[in-house]
Amino acid sequence: MPVLAVSTVSTRSVAPADRVEFWEEHNRRALVGLTCSPYSDQGLLASETNIELGDIRMAEIAGNEHVIERTPRTCRAFPKDSVFATLLTAGKGVFFHAGGCLLLEAGDLVLYDTRRSYLFGFPSAMRQLLVDIPREVFRQRCAEGDVSAPILFGRGSASEGALISTLRSTLSDSATRAREGADVAADTEDIVLDLVRSLATPLLDDRSVSVDRFSQLAVAKDYVDRHLRDARLCAEQVAEAVGVSTRHLSRIFEPTGVSPSRHILEQRLTKAREQLTCTGSRDLTVAEVSHYWGFASQAHFTRVFRERFGQTPGEVRPVAARPASSDG
Repeated sequence: MPVLAVSTVSTRSVAPADRVEFWEEHNRRALVGLTCSPYSDQGLLASETNIELGDIRMAEIAGNEHVIERTPRTCRAFPKDSVFATLLTAGKGVFFHAGGCLLLEAGDLVLYDTRRSYLFGFPSAMRQLLVDIPREVFRQRCAEGDVSAPILFGRGSASEGALISTLRSTLSDSATRAREGADVAADTEDIVLDLVRSLATPLLDDRSVSVDRFSQLAVAKDYVDRHLRDARLCAEQVAEAVGVSTRHLSRIFEPTGVSPSRHILEQRLTKAREQLTCTGSRDLTVAEVSHYWGFASQAHFTRVFRERFGQTPGEVRPVAARPASSDG
């Protein structure tokens, strides 16, 4: 199924007096019925991109200070039977609901039911990634339990943090690729639903959670990408972040054809090669690039680099960037 950018809109091209009505009408059609109140002298400055991902939808939303509200009356007038997973990536948020109030910071994820009323306020500029999961899809693919009250994720265990970080990377990368015309629907849908399932099942289902290796692999790869520069990064550290044993981590990587340790090395070599061939890095020595990407010594880096690419680090550099005396 091809990726479909459902809508990309901004209030900046709309007359200030008409921005709120425009925003509310757009969201009623593209996402969910709500009312909006801006709190800036400039009025509402907001943008939103919606992307279809199979049976689910994601939205990238950015704006200045404002409040959105889904009142009981709005819920009746514009019914919506979904579970939203909203990841705040910039700014702060205040989420009021029937049972109380949640304070959100960048990096927090809140899971909530669109059939129930809520108010979501942003006291400063904000950015969020929102996943719209139809209720039936949520029950089949994520958790059977009912989201009777909003659930806040992001401040629990290290493995919970790793899951949220992977969700953020997956959504951000998919949005970028989708805008470039790539078909990311199937892969992104599976990863996102597995990640939400891994977060939600322990809280909403009595049955024990069995995390899919597909999502575990995504979490492991994301953790590696974010810690490549750490010279201490190893399979044991990745396993701890994912919440599994090193033996199980090896099983997770089996479909890739490489071990966790080899994956770390391959990623480091790839990033180092990209930096070495970039004209913007011409002032960096091979030793500095080696250290930057977590290699213990330049000698080790040069040896594994030659084994992987058939050239030394110095030989792949642009001619103008090579020093008079080779350093590798």
